[in-house]
Amino acid sequence: MSTALFYGSSTGNSEEIASKIASELGDIEVFDLSQTDVAKINDYKRVILGGSTWGEGELNDDWDEAWDSFKTINLVDKTLALFGLGDQDGYPDDFCNALGIIYEQVSTSGAKIVGFTSTEGYEFDDSKAEIDGKFVGLVIDEDNQDDLTDERIKNWVENIKEEIL
Repeated sequence: MSTALFYGSSTGNSEEIASKIASELGDIEVFDLSQTDVAKINDYKRVILGGSTWGEGELNDDWDEAWDSFKTINLVDKTLALFGLGDQDGYPDDFCNALGIIYEQVSTSGAKIVGFTSTEGYEFDDSKAEIDGKFVGLVIDEDNQDDLTDERIKNWVENIKEEIL
């Protein structure tokens, strides 16, 4: 297999979203960063990265612990897709910032990044995950819009499938 999904999950929501994405994509491997060395990313040409935003717009604990190692990974010639979870009502000023933090790290890495999505249908004030009116990946709000999650995943996967598989 040449595609893998790596996620960090503190409460289980990111794990559930990762599972749904993997189910939609089919034959990919899925790794929980709390149980996997982030260097395993080196084994794959196409990678999906995801997790949730914590506190005041920070990476969750799994990503935070892996961050220094992650920053040393050579992503040149890899294709990346990103997903993030956030709470637009509770944290409208830093909605899905962790997704933006990951994007900031990979955007200059030489990787091809796919899967940008529309900000339409979300209500927030600011997000590091928004660039030029689009999110840098799939954005999920399980706290306030869980009824839209499955459709958002399905549409996003359809959009990235050709390049990520």
